Amino acid sequence: MTVRSLTRTPAAPSLTVADVEALSKHNNEPQWLRERRLAAWELYEALPMPSTNDEAWRRTDYRRIKWREAGRLIMPVGRAPLGVIPAHHYAPLLGDRQGGLVAHVDASVATAELDPALAAQGVIFTDLNTAVQQHPELVEQYLMTTAVRPEDGKFAALHGALWTHGVFLYVPPGVAVELPLHSVFYAASSGLTLGHILIVLDRGAQVTYMHEYGSPTLEEQSAFVGATELIVGEDARLQYVALQHWGRNMYEFSHQRTRVQRNGTIDWVIGSMGGKLFKVFMEVDLDGEGSTGRMSGLYFADKDQMMDHDTQQNHNAPHTTSDLLFKGALMDNARSVWQGMIYVDPVAQKTDGFQANRNLMLSRTCRADSIPGLEIKADDVRCTHAATLSQLDEEPIFYLMSRGIPRREAEKLAVDGFFGPIMERIPFAGVRERLQESIDAKLLGQADQ
Repeated sequence: MTVRSLTRTPAAPSLTVADVEALSKHNNEPQWLRERRLAAWELYEALPMPSTNDEAWRRTDYRRIKWREAGRLIMPVGRAPLGVIPAHHYAPLLGDRQGGLVAHVDASVATAELDPALAAQGVIFTDLNTAVQQHPELVEQYLMTTAVRPEDGKFAALHGALWTHGVFLYVPPGVAVELPLHSVFYAASSGLTLGHILIVLDRGAQVTYMHEYGSPTLEEQSAFVGATELIVGEDARLQYVALQHWGRNMYEFSHQRTRVQRNGTIDWVIGSMGGKLFKVFMEVDLDGEGSTGRMSGLYFADKDQMMDHDTQQNHNAPHTTSDLLFKGALMDNARSVWQGMIYVDPVAQKTDGFQANRNLMLSRTCRADSIPGLEIKADDVRCTHAATLSQLDEEPIFYLMSRGIPRREAEKLAVDGFFGPIMERIPFAGVRERLQESIDAKLLGQADQ
């Protein structure tokens, strides 16, 4: 009998520097961007693929990915039809109207719209390749220089070398964008795409923004290597919502980071429902005195899904406040990992930091790992953390059933009660309804329909 086992070191996509050069040439990119891509590629080649020997990856083994399928680079090919994207992905969810929409199918732009009144105020909202050509001074200043950097890891370096598409938003000083903005990355084909989100709010600017990730479930595997950069200037305010509903053939590896200046505020909402496996690093850097960051995460894993959220709250200045709550439910053979860290710099006195992760186990075969952490180097702070794993309590289920409610409906009510506190932190009815629909579909076994 022959025993086959996975190799200890994960394989890598079959990509070369020629792919980097071909992508840059295809996009007719300026010399500075070509040089940045090639520098990121050198770093990518020098770094090993992450493995379960690395602490950050110890609980997430992605070696079953088939890079011969998932690693085929999908190039931009002109305009894509918007009709490929299901309408619910780009319909307004943060109100009745939206001020702009940028949507991609695979690596190609499907639409890029902005309300003329916002453009007249100096707001820039377009796809990233267009921004490189039309606003090079802004893109060169912020693209992977301030938040996510190629040296953040193997996949960050790969992204820096080969990002295929993206969205760019710039809001000038003092401009408050009243209508929400919306963007979509939709992966219609199997293969590899690398999407980038770059949002820059100048001093005193305000905006509400929603991004959606989606794809159908395909026969062959796909991969998404992403980066999100949220730059919040002094006295600026960003409400950012990201909803992920990949098909079950998708592997995601992403770095997401926000940097917040003096008296700036970010309110970051994350909803994770889809994918085969994902590993997402999310960081909040409170760089200016009086800055505030709040993160609210909701996830639901079923079947054999693997979801790994790795969060970091960095207090780099005094009088900063962070508040993180992630709540997740698991059923069937699903797994989740949440690793969280609050870091307080020696200069960050009067810090107030909180993080909590709550998990509800709906089967005996699912598993959740919850690892909170504190690294405090200042002595006048208030930092707390909490993590819980729990199962459905049979007593309230029995009570509801004794009142004539079927068991499945009783369990649904209990799950809704569990997610209630995180739903209350989401100020948008449309987002709450979308998340509730996804929760209900999973509980009823209809998530793939």
